[in-house]
Amino acid sequence: MRVSAKSDYALRALIEMAGRTDGHPVSAEELGRQQNIPHGFLQSILADLRRASVVVSQRGQSGGWRMARPASDVSVADVIRAVDGPLVSVYGVRPEAVEYNDSAEVLQHVWIAARRSLRDVFENVSIQQLADGKLPAAVTSRTADEDAWQPH
Repeated sequence: MRVSAKSDYALRALIEMAGRTDGHPVSAEELGRQQNIPHGFLQSILADLRRASVVVSQRGQSGGWRMARPASDVSVADVIRAVDGPLVSVYGVRPEAVEYNDSAEVLQHVWIAARRSLRDVFENVSIQQLADGKLPAAVTSRTADEDAWQPH
């Protein structure tokens, strides 16, 4: 899987929002400055997140962006889907919709299994957990294996 800059920036912006203890909206300019995200790109990301009901904008002097629902209710998977679409696709098609001939049909099972593995992590990590720096044991156990850190 390749994590896009869009997904990475979206997650970083949401971590920044969730980590604020004052509960006040934060401007896109401040989010961009805090996380080193280009302003125009961040505006596009925030619009995607708003359409997915992950964030809301507030206009006015004390306006800005805030989470639309508790950060504990927003998963990494929710964010990736909001800005990039399905977790796994095969040339832009969901894996269950890809058609193969008999000899290559087994590939579909590989794509489905990969999606399931990603879901096991991405759907079980919330923005609040990221903001708190406390990942679920099922995730941290996957990083405890030294081989997980090795490029292959």
